[in-house]
Amino acid sequence: MSGPSRRRFLGLAGGAGVLLAAGAAGPRLVGRAAATGELLGSAVPLPAPFQVPLPVPAVLAPVAKDADADRYEIVQRQTTAEILPGLRTPIWGYQGTFPGPTIESRSGRTAVVRHRNELPVPTVVHLHGGRTPPDSDGYATDLVLPADGTHAAFSHGGHTGMRDPDATVTRGEREYRYPLRQQAATLWYHDHRMDFTGPAVYRGLAGFHIVRDDEEDALPLPRGERELPLMITDRAFAADGSMRYPSVDPSLTTLPGVEEPYVEGVLGDVILVNGAPWPVAEVSAARHRLRVLNASNARRYDLALDPPPPGGGAFTQIGADQGLLAAPRVHGHLPIAPAERYDLVVDFGRYPVGTEVTLVNRLGTGTTARVMRFRVARRGAEDSRVPDRLADVAPLDRAQAAVTRDFSFRGGRVGDRHGWTVNGEPYAPTRIDARPRLGAVEIWRFVADLHHPIHLHLVHFHVLSRGGRAPGPYDAGRKDTVDLRPGEAVEVIARFDGYRGRYMFHCHNAEHEDMGMMANFATV
Repeated sequence: MSGPSRRRFLGLAGGAGVLLAAGAAGPRLVGRAAATGELLGSAVPLPAPFQVPLPVPAVLAPVAKDADADRYEIVQRQTTAEILPGLRTPIWGYQGTFPGPTIESRSGRTAVVRHRNELPVPTVVHLHGGRTPPDSDGYATDLVLPADGTHAAFSHGGHTGMRDPDATVTRGEREYRYPLRQQAATLWYHDHRMDFTGPAVYRGLAGFHIVRDDEEDALPLPRGERELPLMITDRAFAADGSMRYPSVDPSLTTLPGVEEPYVEGVLGDVILVNGAPWPVAEVSAARHRLRVLNASNARRYDLALDPPPPGGGAFTQIGADQGLLAAPRVHGHLPIAPAERYDLVVDFGRYPVGTEVTLVNRLGTGTTARVMRFRVARRGAEDSRVPDRLADVAPLDRAQAAVTRDFSFRGGRVGDRHGWTVNGEPYAPTRIDARPRLGAVEIWRFVADLHHPIHLHLVHFHVLSRGGRAPGPYDAGRKDTVDLRPGEAVEVIARFDGYRGRYMFHCHNAEHEDMGMMANFATV
């Protein structure tokens, strides 16, 4: 870690007690930095933006169906892809693509996905946002070992050297069962192996899983070719076209973590949407639905349209992480942290045909200030609208909570290295930090030293307060990931129902979770 960066890290880690004591006053003490992480630059000339068309991930067809379930098969394998024009980039891909194929499911209908691991390292698959039984949730030590027999005795102990006697380890393949007893929502699946999530997702192991239901289908929202999934990521590239990532062990087999200058997070200088650099999408002059996912390891974005539509109000938000809002919300810009999703409607009919509209990142500079472009290419017959009422969303009330728990997320020592902790402790797979009763409502209060997007497995939650005040304008709806700003306290309320068992909660800055910022809860 460089001198100034190391001093900043240690100062923030050592000052976490001040921030915890300050609570709501934290943001005034620390300020609201645009990013937590270190820029990793590319060593190859970068292409001009807006030269390649926006790719849309293919929808995966089931290999079989029965009365209650759809069955899918996915192979995780190494291949190459042309991400930067004229260069071949090695990737790890679900079905050999980056992003992986999209799975589309119906609420209440089980999706059974058999994953075969033909990569050189163990993997774990987590359906992010899924209400999933614990044996299919993608617990970080439930490894799928490589099918070719390598790593026959693989069982790393992570930063703490602790083994997990309760891990379920399989060879070659694993079947994940997703009952999907939940409302329509934009979910995503990604690798979740303990200590190595960051580099595995960085190399390509991520894809959409969209859940639909009758309530949403009945709404007159844009659909078909006017519904676009947008997976936004950032990457850096080496001179040979490979992805640059500062792993301590590039083989991802023994030593976890990143080189010290990047402990706060890895920020790339190339913005990809659905795996393409600064792409362009031709759209008709009509409303479009954009399912936006920030799948970056550490980078935050503040999205806006340039030029803004006449009269402002670029984005009409219709959904959050876990599905539709009760009523739409209009935003001029939209901050989004790693793992957050926003379901948006943009009315390109407010622009003249021929207009080029750039999706910009207000937190970026240079190559990271632009994300993609929409070209309003033709007139379009408008057959959609956004109703004033979208869904029945019954938020939980503070009085329903039986328990309030406090969790601090801050830097600290993890073994003999700088890392990240929850309540002062690095991750240990055998430690249970909370035991909510099945069906109970609880309030969890989070406090952060730096930016930390906190994700809970199994449940969705509502934001109760932010910085001692009401929730912010972007906190509406059912969420599974909430962004904490430096020094900020956030309260969330959740009902811990669905399934008994062991689950995880963690920071979704991938470098933070790999360097210790995860913990466990068990519904009992």
